[in-house]
Amino acid sequence: MKLHHLLMNGVITLSLLSGSALAADDKAAKQAEIRTVAQASLEKFYAAQPELRGQVAKAPGYGVFTTYGLSFLVGGAGGKGLVHNNKTKKDTFMAMAQASAGAEVGIAESETLIIFESAKSMDWFVNKGWEGGGGGGMQAGAGGKSAGVAGGGGPGGAYYTLTKNGLQAGVAVKGTKFWKDGDLN
Repeated sequence: MKLHHLLMNGVITLSLLSGSALAADDKAAKQAEIRTVAQASLEKFYAAQPELRGQVAKAPGYGVFTTYGLSFLVGGAGGKGLVHNNKTKKDTFMAMAQASAGAEVGIAESETLIIFESAKSMDWFVNKGWEGGGGGGMQAGAGGKSAGVAGGGGPGGAYYTLTKNGLQAGVAVKGTKFWKDGDLN
């Protein structure tokens, strides 16, 4: 009977250990995927506006996010990305959500680049999140090309957007929240 309990405890321990190893592999795979998507997004921004390469290199850090959204009077979007600290070379994995209300219609997949002006603003963004409002505009795109205003602003950073696929037009009040991804950091 003791051998049976010992074997059961061993099986349970091994299954728990292998489960956490699989979780670690899954976490690493998700991190690698976000890094790959972020690097591909950066290259698209550089192709659209070559001067951004120098701005990103000189900045204390930058954030890159891919978002998916839908709006019809009331809308929402969500996505994932990372903030890269140019000094420490550390990536912080983050998530974002956006809600909007107003005369806006659209569905889009977009990429966002935030270039931080200072280490303090980057640290605030990573640790406190960022909430922003919005106005109106029009943006359309397909295949990684944007046909809209690629710009904006936020506390301590410049904000750029490329619409990958979709169409969005109208005027709306928007709120955006960014936060650390608890599963990936």
